[in-house]
Order: sequence, then C-alpha cells, then structure tokens
Amino acid sequence: MSFEKKKGINRLISSIKNSLAGLVDAVFTEDAFRQLLVINVILLVVTFTLDITKVERMLLIASSFILLVVELLNTAIESVVDRISLEIHPLSKRAKDLGGAAQLVAVVMTIMLWLVVLLG
Repeated sequence: MSFEKKKGINRLISSIKNSLAGLVDAVFTEDAFRQLLVINVILLVVTFTLDITKVERMLLIASSFILLVVELLNTAIESVVDRISLEIHPLSKRAKDLGGAAQLVAVVMTIMLWLVVLLG
C-alpha cells in the first residue's frame, strides 16, 4: 500500500487532528486516563491557591502533565501489544509491566514533588 506523505502546513494540521483524536479516544475509553485527568484538574486548581513560588508552581503543573503523558504512552503500549496478540507471552507481559512501572515512577515523582513543595 503506497500513499503520499503530507507536507508543510497540511502535515501539521493532520498531525494535530490525529493527536486530538487520540486524546478524545483516551478520555472516552480509558478509565485510568479519565481518573488522572480529574485528579490533575483538581491539582491544577489547588496549585493556584497555594502560596508558592512560580518555579514550584511550574514543577507541580509539569508533574501533573507528565502523569498524563506517561498514561497515554502506557495505553499505547498496551494497545500495540494487544493488537499483536491477546495470547499470554512473556514479552507481552514485560512490555505491559514496564509501561505500568513507568506510570508508577511518575506517580511517585509527583507525590514526592508535592510533599517537598508543601512541607518544605
């Protein structure tokens, strides 16, 4: 199957449309992403009520976005693994576990950042 690649502004517009489609799909189909989105909206509001520096505020906001990014990547990994095969395979389990581990690391980082900012 051959197709011509889009170039210039058409490529940019197409890329943005595809990215938004992925975001909408995650919101409507992924419980974990929706839960993180709600939590992060709450945390975002809280960051603007805290008496903290701009740098601290940006760190808290950035960590929230990182949580969402890692969840999207984890979901993408799981989707690809499931697309290849639904049978249980050690490499499939490893890929999914590593994606989950990345999410866990991001959650721990976010919690630690919030604790340092709030208690420090």
